[in-house]
Amino acid sequence: MADTTLMSIPGQVDPVPVARDITPREDGRVDLIGLPKKDIAALFEGAGLDARQAKLRSKQVFHWLYHRGVTDFEAMTDIAKTMRPWLTERFVIGRPEVVEAQHSTDGTRKWLLKTADGHEFEMVFIPDADRGTLCVSSQVGCTLNCRFCHTGTMRLVRNLTPGEIVGQVMLARDALGEWPKGKMDFAEEESEAEYTADGRLLTNIVMMGMGEPLYNFDNVKSALQLVMDGDGLALSKRRITLSTSGVVPAMERCGQEIGVNLAVSLHAVTKDIRDEIVPINKKYGIEELLQACADYPGASNARRITFEYVMLKDKNDSDEDARELVRLLKEYKLPAKVNLIPFNPWPGAVYECSTPERIKAFSNIVFEGGISAPVRTPRGRDIDAACGQLKTAAEKKSRAQRDREAAEDAQAG
Repeated sequence: MADTTLMSIPGQVDPVPVARDITPREDGRVDLIGLPKKDIAALFEGAGLDARQAKLRSKQVFHWLYHRGVTDFEAMTDIAKTMRPWLTERFVIGRPEVVEAQHSTDGTRKWLLKTADGHEFEMVFIPDADRGTLCVSSQVGCTLNCRFCHTGTMRLVRNLTPGEIVGQVMLARDALGEWPKGKMDFAEEESEAEYTADGRLLTNIVMMGMGEPLYNFDNVKSALQLVMDGDGLALSKRRITLSTSGVVPAMERCGQEIGVNLAVSLHAVTKDIRDEIVPINKKYGIEELLQACADYPGASNARRITFEYVMLKDKNDSDEDARELVRLLKEYKLPAKVNLIPFNPWPGAVYECSTPERIKAFSNIVFEGGISAPVRTPRGRDIDAACGQLKTAAEKKSRAQRDREAAEDAQAG
């Protein structure tokens, strides 16, 4: 499928947290997406501009890339026309390649994307009445092997780069038409009425797609800093949630250096069951994980930690499990919310979803214990976009099959 070899994995609970180097482009140009202002300035200076010019141009280009979403240097109207070919010759404004885009009957959208070196991954947009959430991937594949998760059946190929991570957000804005409208030629006056975002469909980001974000910490941090940059994508850290399966050593650093909301894939309250369904528990146990949650910088009643709990029939869904969940969260004095997730089936899964009655009874016990425990409504099941279902369609469909479906869609249209 691609020319990058698979990452070597010492063991399912001790994965390699080091990113592959970015594969150079065949044309020698450098992709600017994923780079902060200072790195763009350094590239410009290295390409021949003096320091003052490089700083000015990097500021202009950064604005066009991350605030206006342009994909062509010719659209940068405040940069001299003679300068634009110089930029085009040396640099490129990238986006992940869209291999396939799917729409669910409930409005959920899923994209199968491809990196420049030929690896495929997925992202999902989930619209609701009061928000729109983009589920972003951090790795191609995953190494944690959580037994209820379809992504966990894939091998880890490599970490996504900052550009490939932030590129997902930019691609979603492209698809939703959510870049500001109007001119941005600084040589002319521009009224506020001309420069508007025309509302927002994409309001929240969750790092809950393919991969374990904290095993790609540096690249995830760099990407989210661009997303949160007031001169860039300008999304508040309060609207970003990072989900981890329990990489304890990186959790405090996440709170200090990134500062986004934290979600923890808990899914069980006893060692035996969590060892089975979330194998990283063998390395960082429940007590160690919950203590790291208690120590998470910025956690408060106003910014509660979300505990994700997939409901598996006769595995983790008893009344005793619910009461133990309440006991644990209270023992560690955690400002917590529990998201109960009905198990989303996939071919070959060894588990079944708990019955609606069992899920409701479990939720009631947790609510009665004083902890919010809403049941998440499954979204995008018909396109395998629901929680735990992401696995690149490259492993499910052949290229010929995708081409046939595309041709059929075009003919139907």
